[in-house]
Amino acid sequence: MSELATFAGGCFWCMVKPFEEWPGIEKVVSGYTGGHTVNPTYKEVCSETTGHTEAVQITFDPETISYERLLEVYWQQIDPTDADGQFHDRGSSYRPAIFYHSEEQRLAAEQSKRELDAGGRFERPIVVAIEPAKPFYPAEDYHQGYHRKNTLRYKLYRSGSGRDSFLKRHWRDNADDKQLRARLTPMQYEVTQNSATEPPFRNDYWDNKREGLYVDIVSGVPLFSSLDKFDSGCGWPSFTRPLAEQLIDEKHDFTHGMIRTEVRSAGSDSHLGHVFEDGPAETGGLRYCINSAALRFIPKEEMEREGYGELLELFKRG
Repeated sequence: MSELATFAGGCFWCMVKPFEEWPGIEKVVSGYTGGHTVNPTYKEVCSETTGHTEAVQITFDPETISYERLLEVYWQQIDPTDADGQFHDRGSSYRPAIFYHSEEQRLAAEQSKRELDAGGRFERPIVVAIEPAKPFYPAEDYHQGYHRKNTLRYKLYRSGSGRDSFLKRHWRDNADDKQLRARLTPMQYEVTQNSATEPPFRNDYWDNKREGLYVDIVSGVPLFSSLDKFDSGCGWPSFTRPLAEQLIDEKHDFTHGMIRTEVRSAGSDSHLGHVFEDGPAETGGLRYCINSAALRFIPKEEMEREGYGELLELFKRG
């Protein structure tokens, strides 16, 4: 049976995409909640007279994705130390808050907040409110799925607001270099930290045909699935897409006298490879050419034991 989760994290345009691509997410709606007026408009909420805040309401399948995982996604989209708005959006209508729909959600939210506060990632205390859910009013149609309807403006807004730079600064994996060198092989270190390229046809996964996940060798975050892997003949693992777009960053790469698009892991900032536009046309035409050394393969039969059990739903559908 589906459940609801409701989160406020500043501009709701920026809070939809991070959730909607995860397996188990059925719907993400932008709207208004927490206030005292019925069916408020965007203009009324922005006037700071309704008590409402911009929020997203998520319908999800708890058998596929847990509420705890949704909380992890939520924290990584906001500045949890700012109660007066988010980034350049100021005022109570942009305040961050978790609106719980059950006692279980309240306890999980409070626990995750305590853990984040104790983790030392932020210099200031975590101030996000945790409140019982109130009536949720969907926003106007033009606000729904804004990142798809107005892609360029969405990207410019995120960048200009300071949200993206803040998230990269605080959520990258800052593992000690000495520990990384001890944990990774020389090739893994050179690829992920110094943007090296491993030899084609002489790497672990270029011809791997087993079912499973490919996770970031540094952070353990799942990045690609065998369901999207194909034989491109290039000698490196090739995928038609990542598991979710927010898991990777794409950057211009002008090295070696070429113009390419580099692919990096959004969480650890590790170099992964490059993306090209010569992939299968029927899947969008993209080829994510990724170094095996930047990945660790988790076979499907080991995903539960390795802590990736909730993503097994991918293979049931595939």
